Amino acid sequence: MDRSTQIKALASSTRMEVLRLLAEPGKRFGSQWSADPVEFGVCMTLIAEALEVSQPTASRHLDILRQAGFITVRKHQKWSYCQRDEAVIRDYLQWLGQELAVAG
Repeated sequence: MDRSTQIKALASSTRMEVLRLLAEPGKRFGSQWSADPVEFGVCMTLIAEALEVSQPTASRHLDILRQAGFITVRKHQKWSYCQRDEAVIRDYLQWLGQELAVAG
């Protein structure tokens, strides 16, 4: 995994907010009717609304998170749904902890 892409992805408060929102999809997006937000992911349109940004702006942020591996995106009918990739997030946090650890 390209760590510089991951660092860039997390350098934005908006992208950090996306990851926080997607951490609890059932709580934050429980009214999503097109698919179960926990099982299938959250519709990009709802993420844009939650962020109070345009859909193109949200799409750009989501694409950067996808490139970094922090989220997966899948299409269903005419919508795209996003989910956090918890394994990639854990791996990144472990790597970051090792990089920042004080050698003793």
